[in-house]
Amino acid sequence: MTETTEMIAAKSPMNSSVNRPVDKVVLAYSGGLDTSVILAWLRETYDCEVITFTADLGQGEELAPARAKALKMGVRAEDIYIEDVREEFVRDFVFPMFRANAIYEGEYLLGTSIARPLISKRLVEIAAETDAGAIAHGATGKGNDQVRFELSAYALNPDIRVIAPWREWDLGGRETLLAYAAERDIPIDKTRGNKSPFSTDANLLHISYEGGPLENPWTEPPAEMWRWSVSPEEAPNEGTYVELTYRMGDIVAIDGLEMSPAVVLTELNRIGGANGVGRLDIVENRFVGIKSRGAYETPGGTIMMKAHRAIESITLDRDAAHLKDHLMPKYAELIYNGFWFAPERLMLQSAIDLSQSHVNGVVRLKLYKGNVIVAGRKSDDSLFDEAIATFEDDDGAYNQADAEGFIKLNALRLRNLARKRSQ
Repeated sequence: MTETTEMIAAKSPMNSSVNRPVDKVVLAYSGGLDTSVILAWLRETYDCEVITFTADLGQGEELAPARAKALKMGVRAEDIYIEDVREEFVRDFVFPMFRANAIYEGEYLLGTSIARPLISKRLVEIAAETDAGAIAHGATGKGNDQVRFELSAYALNPDIRVIAPWREWDLGGRETLLAYAAERDIPIDKTRGNKSPFSTDANLLHISYEGGPLENPWTEPPAEMWRWSVSPEEAPNEGTYVELTYRMGDIVAIDGLEMSPAVVLTELNRIGGANGVGRLDIVENRFVGIKSRGAYETPGGTIMMKAHRAIESITLDRDAAHLKDHLMPKYAELIYNGFWFAPERLMLQSAIDLSQSHVNGVVRLKLYKGNVIVAGRKSDDSLFDEAIATFEDDDGAYNQADAEGFIKLNALRLRNLARKRSQ
């Protein structure tokens, strides 16, 4: 009997994991309505033990309620993982991304995208520690996050089983979830009250807003929506100056005071938000093919992007800088689409990190009513040579007559083309 393609695929480790029984599942858990329902649904559907993982990424929310809710739902204390990963997040994910000056579609600083691989990494690690055969997440079947979670998980453990309830169950929107929770005495906040109409996601790099009135791209975001920043109109009438010290492409001090990566970003968020920096309203192209309108606040990241390009402008060789700019859109797309742990992203990261060997120095910025203005930059590794760049007498440092041959060589093909076309 000749095996069909389907028969061979069914035997492969990647597919056999889907069919084997699930004894334990590690769930990315927030304690909100969705993940609380998912916790109960996993037990009911798979008759399995559920381990919860809640990451403190600097979202600014109290995480103790997540532990309390998990306990109320019968999760054992030793099966509740709540971890402060802020330093790891900024040091190992945000900072490497900013060395690349990564921006998706010309505007988006990838605040949600860059958090997903870290969450997936811990889910897979906890699964290994607890001998769990599966992980689960609450991302919907329409968005990018399902792709980011799962591509990262499979890259780290090709045999892990991933359960995505939104792609399996027949539960619909909020009212259906509330009814499911009521039937099973799941402890959740059953009234919206003053709850924001927006779907939000926050971490140390940004806070995002989707849904509600934002689903109409013609509607301006309401002023009361923004949480981290004042409006530019309400920002101080005088500029705020800040000096950032760079070492190998990363900020290591603010105004001369050395800080850890997470503290750097926290402080820049505070300073930037107070000056109306970092608001963004875009329509982006999701990996799954849907256009999505989102609003973002990224005050610290906006400052970091401007400052990093400023310090690179005096420390990077021209063609190295141009090559980085050429590679950046691909690098940003890889992060947006969930390929953080893919070999091509790691390859690009190696090249980017090598380029940062001499990206050292200080950048002085002026923050004024939503603007980030470079006021100065200096470095012991600066390639800027005042003796050559000056418009005054350079004492022979540069022979201007040399430019004639340079121009004629570069014009050769253009002159030849013009002659041929004019005949």
